[in-house]
Amino acid sequence: MTEVLMQLVDFILNVDVHLRAFVQTYGAWVYALLFLIVFVETGVVVMPFLPGDSLLFVVGTLCGAGLLNLPLVMALLFVAAVLGDQVNYSIGRAVGPRVWQWEKSRWFNKRAFDQAHAFYEKHGGITIVLARFMPFVRTFAPFVAGVAEMNRARFTAYNVGGGALWVGGLTLAGYLFGNLPWVQTNLSTIIWALILVPGLIAVVGAWKARRADVSVAASAGHRVPPA
Repeated sequence: MTEVLMQLVDFILNVDVHLRAFVQTYGAWVYALLFLIVFVETGVVVMPFLPGDSLLFVVGTLCGAGLLNLPLVMALLFVAAVLGDQVNYSIGRAVGPRVWQWEKSRWFNKRAFDQAHAFYEKHGGITIVLARFMPFVRTFAPFVAGVAEMNRARFTAYNVGGGALWVGGLTLAGYLFGNLPWVQTNLSTIIWALILVPGLIAVVGAWKARRADVSVAASAGHRVPPA
């Protein structure tokens, strides 16, 4: 098990090296591998640790080097990203009601559920789009949207828009800049930044949201009831 985890970490941190080797060994099968990685990372809620942003950037870099076909890979990864989120959302819709059908259960917080539902109805769209660029968050956001019963049509619209922005933006960035000498020299640093920076933003955002909730709860607790 430890060896498998080490190999996975090595793949994530050296995704450019492994993808080049895979292309040279298996050729067009790399398209199937890339589709599978993106689909699983976005569609299976227990697999949030697969490479996402760094993978797309490296894919664009390989396209710029002539090793992959840019329009084909962008189309495939866009479909994989949209289908992944859609499956994840559907799982949340299916699981949520079953878990929370007993309103008096100690595992069910009706007030929290109603708040989550209201949040996704009001802000869910931008959450789905921004989550694309945040490791871990992008895996859980569509699932939570499904659990919170966000409107399917609304979710799908933002899912498609966010998927296009995510895949198109990062892949094109790699295509345009990935083969520049400075970028090639510092590619490992860029991969680390693509992994850590969005994750750090997500953690800070969650911490601030938690602090805000605690402050609101404390204020409500000291509020003087009306006469």
